[in-house]
Order: sequence, then structure tokens, then C-alpha cells
Amino acid sequence: MSVIDRPPINLRHLDKLFIDGQWVAPSGDATITVIDSATETPAFTVAEAQSADMARAVAAARRAFDTGPWPRLTHEERAWYLRAIAAGLRERSEEIGGLWPREAGVLHSMARGVAAGAAWRFDFYASLADTFRFEEEMTPTAGGEFGLLVREPVGVVGAIVPWNAPLGLMSSKLAPALLAGCTAVLKLSPEAPGEGYVLAEIAEDIGLPPGVLNVLTADREVSELLVRNPDVDKISFTGSTAAGRRIASICGERIARCTLELGGKSAAVVLDDIDLGRAAQAIASAECSISGQVCSSLTRIVVSRHRHDEMVDALSSIFSEVRVGDPFDPESQMGPLASDRQLERVLGLMGTGIDEGATLATGGGRPAGLERGYFVEPTVFGNVDNASTIAREEIFGPVLSVIPAADERDAVRIANDTIYGLNASVFTEDVERARSVAAQLRSGTVGHNAFRTDVGIAFGGFKQSGIGREGGREGLYPYLETKTVILDGRPNRYAPG
Repeated sequence: MSVIDRPPINLRHLDKLFIDGQWVAPSGDATITVIDSATETPAFTVAEAQSADMARAVAAARRAFDTGPWPRLTHEERAWYLRAIAAGLRERSEEIGGLWPREAGVLHSMARGVAAGAAWRFDFYASLADTFRFEEEMTPTAGGEFGLLVREPVGVVGAIVPWNAPLGLMSSKLAPALLAGCTAVLKLSPEAPGEGYVLAEIAEDIGLPPGVLNVLTADREVSELLVRNPDVDKISFTGSTAAGRRIASICGERIARCTLELGGKSAAVVLDDIDLGRAAQAIASAECSISGQVCSSLTRIVVSRHRHDEMVDALSSIFSEVRVGDPFDPESQMGPLASDRQLERVLGLMGTGIDEGATLATGGGRPAGLERGYFVEPTVFGNVDNASTIAREEIFGPVLSVIPAADERDAVRIANDTIYGLNASVFTEDVERARSVAAQLRSGTVGHNAFRTDVGIAFGGFKQSGIGREGGREGLYPYLETKTVILDGRPNRYAPG
């Protein structure tokens, strides 16, 4: 494979950590090298935080919350900083677009738009400064003359983001946290720290008060210190369900607040009145996004038994024509997986699918002519048993499992027969039927005739897909504590007129 030219990386402080408003040297000399997912060559190297660095970052965030100006600013004053961050992200969109493909394999054409989406989230939460009711006057019911329901910042937030979509997830956590008045320690993934460094540079450039945002990259052991630290009031985590269980248990020990956005094994329920070609195109196109490394991907395709073979053929026809290649090549339709570890996992689960009796319809290995890079073929399995490994485990790659169902009722049963409940979709020409089936699906989002999620409304899962919601107005509540205030008189600021 010929290597396509990559945009330059212009990050200013890769050898440092952003703590207490400054770029500081790490306590040790350990580093993390990010490998270009398409070439398997080093892309850039960042400092690896150690336990002392994590403690220093938490202390800075604690100090900024307890004694600094940030929580004491008005919401409108904090919104100014959010809008400034949004402007900074837009200004550096091209640079950000050059980082994400190297880290996770996403197409450059898609990556170039990620900064705009993140900027929109910061602007959205800034707009809530004027419309969200942080204080509500209430009528006391057990004595007192004047009551208030007040929503105050939860405190210091530990935000932990994964490698597959770091900037979007950072913005979904930090924008509401900062508007609320929280301070934060942002822990970046070793596989994808670049966008976090851009965000830290923007925070420095706009003069965000010291300690409000602290940014570092660390491995799992040091990351757990963030979760355990009693000075951290809340953890917001996006990642695997296995890691989420661990974080939830630690937070439970000390009754820390947590929001968990975890894994999925989402179902597309394909009803008999839909055109299968149309459904297959919608499902297959979405699955190639980020090479299938999306927690909310529709990877279980549940269809009536008498239409099973036709569905498999339609998906296979589309997948077999997908042009897999360098994410910076404008001709590529799907890039590589993020890492050698991820490639090994996906190939291993493909082999398990065959061993357990599923029918391999297309794909199943590495694409011809792409010996270097973490590339894998878009893959379709038919005749998949919903109890099999490939139907139960989150593969996190472009692998679809077509599962036959007896009828609509059985299809809903199969869709719900999973430990997950993150996303789902119903394919039907009848909107009333779609709404009826959506009501029966145990899932945080249900789309109609497409892969759909909407962080402008809310995103999160049922069951082991997580706790809480991110995005929209719902995404602000997890960063607020509710306080009831009952007074013997009405303060002047609440006087009528």
C-alpha cells in the first residue's frame, strides 16, 4: 500500500501535562507512542502520567473548585468561556481532522467535521446559561415561608474518554460540567490523546482559570487512582462494560457519583413490509463508519426467517464492494481498525463465529493487498444463533450478524435478549408500527429506518449499557446536585416585580 501524505501535527507540548493552567513536566520519563493505524508507524509521542501527576491534577481541580473563581462566576460568565472553546475548535478543525484518522482509522473526510460537532456542543451548553432553570421558587409544604430548588455543581469531575471518538465524547462531558461550575481532570486514552492536547491548548489560549481543566494521558493503573481519589466527586466514563463495572464498584465504595456510557450489541429489527435493499444499504453504510468501532452500531440484524437469505445477500453485496484503504485516501470508503490488539480481537471473534456454526457470507479476514495496517474486511454472518458468541459479545469492528426470527413478536424478543440496551432501530414503512415496536424495545435510543443517535436530545443505555445520559438538557443534570432551601422570609432578589 502506498502511503498517502498526512497533514502535519503541530501540537506544542507533547512532552508535558496540562495541570493547574500550565504545561508541566511529568514526574517520570515514561512516554506513550501513538501508532498510525494505517501504516503501523509512529505518529507522535506524549508524556505518560504517573501516580504523582494524577494526584497533582486532582489537587489542582479540587483547589480550583473549593477556592477558585470558577464555581462563583455566573452561568453567563462561564458560557463566555464555552463559546471561546467552541471558536478555538473551529479554528483548528483541519488539525483535528488530521489526528483522528491516525489514531482510530476513521476516514479523513469524516474526521474533518468532528471539530464542528464538538464546537456545537460547547455552544449548545453555553446557550443553556440563559434558559435552564438552575433555581426554581417552590412553595414549602412543611413549614417556612419561601422555598427554593437549587441545582449546584457536583464538584470535581474525573472525565475518562476512550479512543474511538475522543473529541465528541470530551465535549459531551466537559461542556455541561463546565457550564454547571464543575472543575475537571480529563484522562485521555493512550491510543488517542491528540485531540485532548488540542483542547488543553485552547483552554490555555482563552485564559481558562487555573485548575478548571487538567489534561493528562495515563494507563489503566493510574486511571484507577482518579476513580479512587476521594477529592473527585464524580466520574464520567465512556468505554467497555467490563471497565464500567470496575469503575461503578469503586464509586459505590465511596458513594461517588458516576455516569457510565458503556457497550452495546444493538439490534436492527427488520419488519416484513420494508424493502430489504433499502434496509441493507442503511445498515451497511452506517457500519463502515469508524470501521464499525462504534458502541451503538446496529450489529444484530433480526429478520423474518423467510427473508433471512435475501437479507444476507443484500448486505453481502454491499459489503463486498466497500473499498477499504488508507483513511487519508479520498477513494477509501472504510479505514483500518485502531490497533493491533483490536485487529486481533475482531479476527478472533470472526473465527469463533465460524466455529460455532454461523454461515460466513462475505469477508472474514484481512483485505487482499493490505498487509500493513490494521485493516479488516467488512463481514456478514448469516444463520446466527442469538445465544452464540458473535451475537452476545461486542465485537467493535465491521461485523454483522443476521439472526432469523419467527415473526414480529419473536424479533422483539430476540432484540431484547442481551445484557445491553444502548441502541436499536425498526425498519418498516408504517410509522405507527415503528412507534409500537419502539415502545417494546429495551434500549436508550430507537431509530426508524436508519442507524440513529442524537446527542442533541440524549444518549445512553438501558441495562449494562450504562447509567445516566449524555447530550441535550438531560446531559446537564448529572453534573448538578439538587439542594432544597427553605427560608422564613422572601429574599429581596426574589421580590415580586
